[in-house]
Amino acid sequence: MSSHRKPRPAHNPLTRRALGLGLFAAGVAGAATAVPAQATTGSGHAAFASDHVFSHADRLHHTQGKDSFTIRQFGTVNAAAARNQANAVSTGCTADDACRSVALSFQIVTIAGEHTHLNAVNLSDAVNKECTGCQTLAGAYQFVVSTPRPLTLDASAKRHLADVHRRLDALSRSTLPAAQLRTKVDALAAEVTNILNDAAAKAPKGEDKPDVAVHRHMDGWPPAK
Repeated sequence: MSSHRKPRPAHNPLTRRALGLGLFAAGVAGAATAVPAQATTGSGHAAFASDHVFSHADRLHHTQGKDSFTIRQFGTVNAAAARNQANAVSTGCTADDACRSVALSFQIVTIAGEHTHLNAVNLSDAVNKECTGCQTLAGAYQFVVSTPRPLTLDASAKRHLADVHRRLDALSRSTLPAAQLRTKVDALAAEVTNILNDAAAKAPKGEDKPDVAVHRHMDGWPPAK
């Protein structure tokens, strides 16, 4: 499968917490998994999360839109690895009979601990293969909330996040041009960031300050100007 752009990992701004654990394999397309597991050494434990959305449009299925909105609350961990990925493909359509493929993935991860080792990977890739006039958009948004003590999202935060999820579903199924869709999805991501910042501010205090890191990777065709 040819691609006009290769996936690129996001740079993780969590300097003190972002110590590499090594990449782990992506989950099955469309699947979302989160598996806490005991670490190989010590009495603590590690947490692993993988979310992957894949959308494919062609002459038989001209329009396909898929999205994922997952929340992973890991509590106190010694180490954590999170991978979020969105892939969209349009193939074999023409300008008179164009395809549209949209894949959007929002991943929220909360971790607690004073010296947590974190590896966060966020990727997206949009591919047009022999598809003149097609619109293809892949967006991956990863939100990592780090607090010294475990954070539990309250009912209000969950309610607001559920509302964002509903609107993300609607956007993935919409017929908006790719440029407008990017703008609206970015606006939803900003809402999520505000919700998480408010939640982190209410978390139990500790030596380190709460932090909300946002990783965004958007790939599309036609390319953004």
